[in-house]
Amino acid sequence: MSENCIFCKIVAGTIPVKRVYEDEVVLAFPDIAPQAPVHVLVIPKRHMASLAALTEADRGEMGHWLERLSHVARLLGVDEAGYRTIINTNAHGGQEVFHLHGHILGGRPMGPMVAR
Repeated sequence: MSENCIFCKIVAGTIPVKRVYEDEVVLAFPDIAPQAPVHVLVIPKRHMASLAALTEADRGEMGHWLERLSHVARLLGVDEAGYRTIINTNAHGGQEVFHLHGHILGGRPMGPMVAR
């Protein structure tokens, strides 16, 4: 746990959130500033700064995390119509909280991936 990380505080229960899904490895909760009718974050409970920080030793845990992203989308009912999954990485990638997390956005057509 990183003591200054807001997501680590959420995992620890210091900051309350509506827990959409939780197991021993991951936690899913609604985004505080939703960009779609469904906008949930899925985070590994263990602090990892970004996707770029992962190593081969993280492979098993990250495989579980990625599969749970799909599971949470099914729980939210956006799997059949479709959804967007976003993992922002580091400053140029738009990452604002430096604890690895994936966004699930759905509930409407998402449009083009980036502005043209």
